[in-house]
Amino acid sequence: MRALVYHGPGQTSWDAVPDPTVEEATDAVVRVDATTICGSDLRILRGDLPEVKPGTVLGHEAVGEVVEVGPDVHHLRPGNQVIVSAVTACGRCRECRNTTLGQCSAGGGWILGNEIHGTQAELVRVPFADHSTHRRPQNIPLDEAVLLSDVLPTAYEVGVRNGHVSPGDTVVVVGAGPVGLASAVIARLYSPRRVVVVDLSAARLEAAAHLEVDAAELPGRVIAELSEGPGADVVIEASGEPDGFVLSTRAVRTGGHIATIGVHGKPVTLHLESLWRKNVTISTGQVDTSSTPWLLGLMRYGDLPVAGLVTRTFPLDRMEDAYEAFAHGTTTGDLKVVLHR
Repeated sequence: MRALVYHGPGQTSWDAVPDPTVEEATDAVVRVDATTICGSDLRILRGDLPEVKPGTVLGHEAVGEVVEVGPDVHHLRPGNQVIVSAVTACGRCRECRNTTLGQCSAGGGWILGNEIHGTQAELVRVPFADHSTHRRPQNIPLDEAVLLSDVLPTAYEVGVRNGHVSPGDTVVVVGAGPVGLASAVIARLYSPRRVVVVDLSAARLEAAAHLEVDAAELPGRVIAELSEGPGADVVIEASGEPDGFVLSTRAVRTGGHIATIGVHGKPVTLHLESLWRKNVTISTGQVDTSSTPWLLGLMRYGDLPVAGLVTRTFPLDRMEDAYEAFAHGTTTGDLKVVLHR
């Protein structure tokens, strides 16, 4: 098969590599029909995640068809259409039983495209397949189903849920990338008074304006208004940049929540001298994907309008072109790019 192989910071190639096989009894091999690129993949290419070894096939999001299963896989069979979760979960350890699947202590967690070969390939081996995949209903298109691998659970669990978005809240999303805009869409389910998206990219703000947000603006005026007034009840920091975090601390109200959802590859200054008396709650986290069945149900019945998050598609063998488009999304306005078999 062919796959996108990481060769070190800034270096990838679309190479011929051995087909994956069932290595453990709980494995499945899935033919990739659609995959996509995450901001964390760009972080790997920038060298922000040095634990990813050269020679690794990148990617942790996919939808496809099961082609082989191990003897201890009980809920899948060849021919099933599945969503491959970004988080691998054994389903048995203490962390998995507590639904913190991202912290699986039995060899799971975020391992696809990180510790083992990932999904930006024609085939992928999925460990603990019974607990690390979800059946795809036929009425959910590939381009939307692949969002359930990572971006939607991340937006909900690490952003909206950790931020305790509630009816009547003012919610500010810092960063109008795919996960930030997904957070804005999901926050709408909780009847906030106002959802505001801020970003420095005019192209990304234009994309945000087509989604269900009340305002999509440059940060200056909005943050000045919030910092001089009551502030935001919830700030979802989705930029992954140090300045984005500092901006979030300026926008939040006394007693408010900052949910840090961005992947940070650089140190960030925490200004406790200005925060300690504000009773602010700051949360971080890695996605668990325990919410995927709930989100899948919402999407299945048309209650989660996310089609606008996918802005371009490519054939699978144009993976490097897709990376180029995604990496320049702040200029072009591209959000999620999806690659099809």
